Amino acid sequence: MRTPILAATALTLIATMAPAETFRWAGTTDPQTMDPHAVNSAPVLGFLNNVYEGLVRRGKDMAIEPALAESWEALGDTGWRFNLRQGVTFHDGSTFDAEDVMFSYQRASSEAADTASWFAPVSEVKIVDAHTIDFLTTAPNPIFPDSIANFMIMDKGWAEANGAELPAKDAENHATLNANGTAAFQLAERQPGLKTVLTPFDGWWGEVEHNVTSAEFTPIQNPATAVAALLSGDVDFINPVPIQDAARLEQIPGVDVIQGIEARVIMLGMPHQAETLKYGDTGEANPFLDVRVRQAVGHAVNVDAILQTIMRGSAEPASQLVSPAMRGYSPDLAARPDFNVDTAKALLTDAGYPDGFSFGLKCPNDRYLNDEAVCQAVVSMLAQVGLTAELDAMPVQNYWPELREDNFDMYLLGWSPGTFDAEHPIRFLAHTPVDNLGTWNFGDYSNARIDELLPMIQSELDEAKRQAMLDEATGILQQEAAYVPMYVQPLVWGVRNNVELTQRPDNFFILRWVTIN
Repeated sequence: MRTPILAATALTLIATMAPAETFRWAGTTDPQTMDPHAVNSAPVLGFLNNVYEGLVRRGKDMAIEPALAESWEALGDTGWRFNLRQGVTFHDGSTFDAEDVMFSYQRASSEAADTASWFAPVSEVKIVDAHTIDFLTTAPNPIFPDSIANFMIMDKGWAEANGAELPAKDAENHATLNANGTAAFQLAERQPGLKTVLTPFDGWWGEVEHNVTSAEFTPIQNPATAVAALLSGDVDFINPVPIQDAARLEQIPGVDVIQGIEARVIMLGMPHQAETLKYGDTGEANPFLDVRVRQAVGHAVNVDAILQTIMRGSAEPASQLVSPAMRGYSPDLAARPDFNVDTAKALLTDAGYPDGFSFGLKCPNDRYLNDEAVCQAVVSMLAQVGLTAELDAMPVQNYWPELREDNFDMYLLGWSPGTFDAEHPIRFLAHTPVDNLGTWNFGDYSNARIDELLPMIQSELDEAKRQAMLDEATGILQQEAAYVPMYVQPLVWGVRNNVELTQRPDNFFILRWVTIN
């Protein structure tokens, strides 16, 4: 097993880089789009971080560092000023300036965008000059730079010329299949579901650390096929390695396995406002409106068994919407519901369902590690307490539209906070869906106190006071079983041993850190 490269080794790699090479890698999930504002998911944002750039970015150690903004400073309690990098060009040669940032903000914060929640605290954006722009906030917002690490800047002229002024979440426009960013790599070929080819951008402003001349991504959904491709040398890197194959691959010459823990909590979501069930006992009153039913689900799922049998001991149990590694985690609320069939049955009986009921469970089959297998295990566990789940597993490109259309009774969701802060899932998953908030709160969970706490958490500068508010919010979410957190997903990558790369806990794969020896 090999650990991720640390930032301190970067200069060594530059000095020892081998001749330039073609690099091929595979993953289970094809990026749904090339539009950086259309789909707020790790497969899209992680891939596009190679093509587009933001005002800031995260380094190898996940720390925020300059990107298209050379520096930034707080404007007292009113917002942030970003001083833009000069001399930057887009891949088509167009010049980058503040107009592109303003356009990208308007686009990414629009109702058509899946990234609108990032800008909920923003009251106004002002261009100071061609290389200075102010983001004004409704209240002090100390984590705002962290919150926009994946806010990618598009070329205003290119988007307008190609009819891509707004993103298309579930449809297509020019930006769905084409790209024009400022990052180290540019899009050379896009065949959705087949392959996507990136090539180095010779005009990139940054310091080149890689020796890749061409990078080809191929989606391979079948785990055995991906492993075979790695062993044969058809690909240089696969993500993920099937858990059951990790130990075997570690023993094979020429291949390394890189393991870590991702900043992603896997959870079950339920409908909090739907009047009736969509599947199973179709048309019957929605049992999940009763907190006792939601709590019963938490007691019925044997997370330890999932971790032992499906995850082979490589994952960690979760009790909150963030892992213990995240800022704002609540240590005093670390206990998750105990697995207890009798407790679950008693709760269901108290709620008026002594014989249980049937419903539909939606699940992706190519998004999270062993996602369909986990859902199958959940189905079996719920059956032990009288809950009959009809599993419907599908590719993620079909999955998100189903959730957005409220076409579920229960669903599987993984969440990695882009800010590495517990405020993030409260904003996206727990706030009442309104305006730019709660945009991934598919179950329409709503609690007035949570809504009241969020802006206070966002603006509080005193760490102790802020943590107390986060603890209160976490306690409410646990008491109401707003979600059923199960585990923190592991990271298991497989790579040819002549390749050097960096594994980050957000599971973003950054090509500019790849060298082939």
